[in-house]
Amino acid sequence: MTITVLDGGMGQELIRRSTDAPTPLWSTQVMIDRPGLVAEVHRDFADAGADITTTNTYAILRDRLVGTPHEGQFEELYKLAIQEAKDSGAKRIAGSMGPIGASYRPDLHPADNVAASIYNEIADILAPECDLLIGETVSSVAHARSILKAALRTDLPVWLAMTVDDSDGTKLRSGEPLADAMAVAQQGASAILVNCSTPEVIPAAMDVLSHGTLPFGAYANGFEKISDGFLKTKPTVDALTARRDLGPEAYADHAAIWVAKGATLLGGCCEVGPAHIAELSKRFKGLAA
Repeated sequence: MTITVLDGGMGQELIRRSTDAPTPLWSTQVMIDRPGLVAEVHRDFADAGADITTTNTYAILRDRLVGTPHEGQFEELYKLAIQEAKDSGAKRIAGSMGPIGASYRPDLHPADNVAASIYNEIADILAPECDLLIGETVSSVAHARSILKAALRTDLPVWLAMTVDDSDGTKLRSGEPLADAMAVAQQGASAILVNCSTPEVIPAAMDVLSHGTLPFGAYANGFEKISDGFLKTKPTVDALTARRDLGPEAYADHAAIWVAKGATLLGGCCEVGPAHIAELSKRFKGLAA
């Protein structure tokens, strides 16, 4: 088998390096205030062995920019994030498409026609500059359907990364079966993954995805839990607490379980840094079937 290694989490890594106070705009604000820092993080992940560089566009949505000084800079911010990825020397760029409204909040996902308009615009901006598109932290079947439909309007491969319940990896955060999202993905996606979920529940998710026909994998987060405060309007990352038991070796131990279940796509989400990606690369690249 051939293992493809993705990069790790951008947001917390930027906050850590910048020492700036977190804002609701997360990594977008740091990118504006500290030019070149995003490219530095991209470069460090690539040097650690990541095969794919994911654009810092997860949180660039018009609804996130409302009421901020950057409300009219939507397209400019996308161009800035894409340029940071290119400046890092990235060989393969994945255009990140984040959730509308808020992460982990399927109840805020808009009606199909509204979501289609939002994601169509994003896909059209990203596609000319990227090698693939990846819908991230997809928390419901409706979310999966809308983001896949928009991304497939381009000629690029589309990956869907689903976020699952932190107590049951067979269910999306909406409560719907992960298998239902997999059925959607099989209508045109090139791969399906699980992201931004606790690593302990991912084996159950891999069992579900192994019954499909698509390449699959995972990139977990390193939070203790998704706090209630983080689910409120305009949260900041200091509402989340990093785990202390998930260093590079421990994280790779989790990934070994996913690989044993057939996963070929491995990476990291929030609180997973370059050292974690280096350990994944060391342990799994060149792995024999």
